[in-house]
Amino acid sequence: MAKAYTPGLKVSARTRHRARRLLPVPGEVRVKQGDRVSADTVVAETFTEGDLTPMKLASLLGCTPKELPSLMLKPVGAAVTKDEPIARSKGIFGFGKVEVKAAATGVLESVSDSSGMAIIRGEKLPIRVLAYMPGQVVEVLPAEGVVIENDASLVQGIFGVGGETFGTIALACKSRDEELHEDLITPAMKGAVIVGGARMTATAVRRARDVGAAAVVSGGMDDQDLRDFLGYDLGVAITGSEKTGLTVVITEGFGEISMARRTFALLAAHAGRPASVNGATQIRAGVMRPELVVPLDGLDPSKLSGLEAAKDSGHESGVLEVGTLVRVIRDPHFGVIGTVAALPEQPAVLGSGSKARVLEVAVENAGRITVPRANVELIEG
Repeated sequence: MAKAYTPGLKVSARTRHRARRLLPVPGEVRVKQGDRVSADTVVAETFTEGDLTPMKLASLLGCTPKELPSLMLKPVGAAVTKDEPIARSKGIFGFGKVEVKAAATGVLESVSDSSGMAIIRGEKLPIRVLAYMPGQVVEVLPAEGVVIENDASLVQGIFGVGGETFGTIALACKSRDEELHEDLITPAMKGAVIVGGARMTATAVRRARDVGAAAVVSGGMDDQDLRDFLGYDLGVAITGSEKTGLTVVITEGFGEISMARRTFALLAAHAGRPASVNGATQIRAGVMRPELVVPLDGLDPSKLSGLEAAKDSGHESGVLEVGTLVRVIRDPHFGVIGTVAALPEQPAVLGSGSKARVLEVAVENAGRITVPRANVELIEG
């Protein structure tokens, strides 16, 4: 029998999660295979060349470029510190000498007798890769990084901004359909991963940033609120590098959308536990979803027993079949979540007059809706 496949998001109570932690350029790996690491462990490190600071030494000394090399107090290649004298003019009969101090700390990289310029290369800048999530190093990639593995709960969102962070899960909303407002954010949530319910407002996100929260996660957010928070329109297909002060993850979609029941129940079960969050989202080819990872180290297995039931249903990943949980990703039912009730074999005529393969989705308290198969994505466990 033919099978239909469709992209999907993962919401899993227990999965074996792997994180590849790689340097952007070759460097040194700081851990070895088998090591246990925490989220803030530096697993790999490298250095990039420091910033260049040009200095118009000939002009500052009042000499010609040709005279400059003979007036240098430091040779090319010497280490210098900021405000340390590096050149001195001869003055007139030994009087009125002018001394020039280094404008930066680093190495005197060059002195030009044609331009009269000197260049100071700043100290090398470290690039450190953190483990991101607690776990065990299962693979070392020499000079590149490591692979870290752990049993974890995994929630993928639909959109996010901000980079990697980690903190303890703090539940701000009591139900999945409660909006996240600023009055629900308290100073006690400093450093926490705040979990809301439905739509989160821009003022709530700003409040979370002001109290020093690591991240805020909720079901929906208005695009105007996101614009107000960022201060500009997002015009790229890749996020994660925004300097927002905290990471924001939307689990369901834009608008007044409640967090999926199973997602909220899973995050509520993990209240008080450490979590790692990454808001990076890539819409185009090589799709990347924002995620929240909760390692299961030391967790009482009974806390997840009800949430893991769907995992053992025998469902094949990516397959669209009756009973699978889906989310509608286009209007007029954007954000609606339900289960596949039927998969008609024959194409149907849509409102636009075109023909397409469709499916029927059973929605809680709303009956069945018929949508094109291309307009849904799976929510997988």
